[in-house]
Amino acid sequence: MNNGDNHEKPEFASIELRSLKVISALGRGAKGVVFLVQTKGGELLALKAISRALIEKNKPGRNSDCCEYRRICLERDVLSSFKHPLLPKLKGVVSTDKIVGYAIDYCPGGDLNSLREKQTEKMFSDDTIRFYAAELVLALEHLHRSGIVYRDLKPENVMIQENGHIMLIDFDLSTKLSPKTPETRQMETANPPKLSSEHAALKSKKTNRFSRLSKCCNSGISPDDSIYSARLAPDSASLEFNSVEKSNSFVGTEEYLAPEIILGKGHDFSVDWWCLGVVLYEMLYGTTPFRGSNRKETYYRILSKAPDLVGEATSLRDLIKKLLEKDPKQRISVDEIKGHDFFKSVDWDFIVDLPRPPFIPVPSDEKVSIIEGNNEIDVELFVQGLFKVEEEEDELCKNNGDENNNSGAWVEGIIYSSKVDNLLVF
Repeated sequence: MNNGDNHEKPEFASIELRSLKVISALGRGAKGVVFLVQTKGGELLALKAISRALIEKNKPGRNSDCCEYRRICLERDVLSSFKHPLLPKLKGVVSTDKIVGYAIDYCPGGDLNSLREKQTEKMFSDDTIRFYAAELVLALEHLHRSGIVYRDLKPENVMIQENGHIMLIDFDLSTKLSPKTPETRQMETANPPKLSSEHAALKSKKTNRFSRLSKCCNSGISPDDSIYSARLAPDSASLEFNSVEKSNSFVGTEEYLAPEIILGKGHDFSVDWWCLGVVLYEMLYGTTPFRGSNRKETYYRILSKAPDLVGEATSLRDLIKKLLEKDPKQRISVDEIKGHDFFKSVDWDFIVDLPRPPFIPVPSDEKVSIIEGNNEIDVELFVQGLFKVEEEEDELCKNNGDENNNSGAWVEGIIYSSKVDNLLVF
């Protein structure tokens, strides 16, 4: 196993686009489209394709921010590092003159949001929530121990694998920080301890860290500056991990943003636990807790309103309340989450091997046979056409002063809820 001092270059298997049968478009993001593809050997994969023109436009030296460029590089690199049953594996990298992309495992069960929508009352039972929540905790814990802040946890990014277990996807808004030894915070008692002893350190453990990744690979993307860069915040108080780094990036999905991201005071791993609280609330009530009539009102509610936890007092509602603590220093930590009453019956070592999760999707072959008659899609033309139209619309909005936007400035890095051509926007 590699340790933190090993600087070997990562290997990226190359996949020829022409060797893939493109079956359908599954969804789209800010800069790319995800397709269901099939290899010559019959394996189903999800291919995320990004316009090379958009990447080239944001190369270092041409744009001082070049955030999209670094995000793509980071997503590719972290995918190649994953070896966890709840995280995707990089199957290969696709590179042509017009697109770059990467293929990961296909999840036939769709996403957690579509599964919730199929429920009778569009919400899950406590037992179902417990299963998915436990797997999310394990996935986030693994990411954090690897120095990755996910920053975009939402039901649309939680896929259901063929075996019914979850898989987190879409890491283009993630960032890398440098975690130190994980530490546990003492729970509040009737006689609270002094601030100097508020955090009790666990025994030092050797943690897995990502090796320094190479600056170039066969995908045709070669960042000139480190993907590990993160600006230091003035306040470097430790949260779940005793990290000296914080990020000041204003990124995420509008209704899931943590207060510290909106305030711009720097954030770290704790933002993911806030997002988990929003997701649990949504699974329980069928809606997010702070949604307003426009962006300004949503941000106001996130910063000032307590979540409306209607119903009898339960361990689930208590957990949600602790996750949606607005002060990240007081927000519940991973060890406290795993020890919470809501997870009292969970065997953390067994959960990922559970043979019968709440939902098992239909076999993949059945789904492919349903759409096998469709005409094959030209990936390059599809991606180029979609984002060329959007670039023109964005330019038109800028020229018109975006007069019709009554909810505040459009902020780079924030994902706004919308649907385009019946494709899922993640």
